[in-house]
Amino acid sequence: MSGPLLDRIDIFVDVPRVDYDKLTGTSEGESSTEVRPRVMAASALQDARLAGRKATCNADMPARDVTAFCKVTPRGKEVLHTAMRQLHLSARGYHRVLKVSRTIADLEGADLIDTPHIAEALQYRKREGE
Repeated sequence: MSGPLLDRIDIFVDVPRVDYDKLTGTSEGESSTEVRPRVMAASALQDARLAGRKATCNADMPARDVTAFCKVTPRGKEVLHTAMRQLHLSARGYHRVLKVSRTIADLEGADLIDTPHIAEALQYRKREGE
């Protein structure tokens, strides 16, 4: 796929094969019941933030709303700057990373987007050569 087309996809997740030991082990992740309150709270934050606007969720925010609502810590800005330079992000790619970062921060109840939020969002980007 071409770069401009890839820039329109927010999240890429590689799903590797699961080892036998993991399939048969007793370790459990978070249940949907445990995750649901965080998702509902994040959704309520987005609803309140975007009330009266055309966008209904972070993914739909136009650039002016990204600028207004995706406030980043100073360290987070350094990480974004490095990512722009090293990953050759387009303007669209940059905004997509910020929107995904905003959602990750919302899931944590954070007002500001910080380095871990940006790092996680960057992990969801399609990497060169994949």
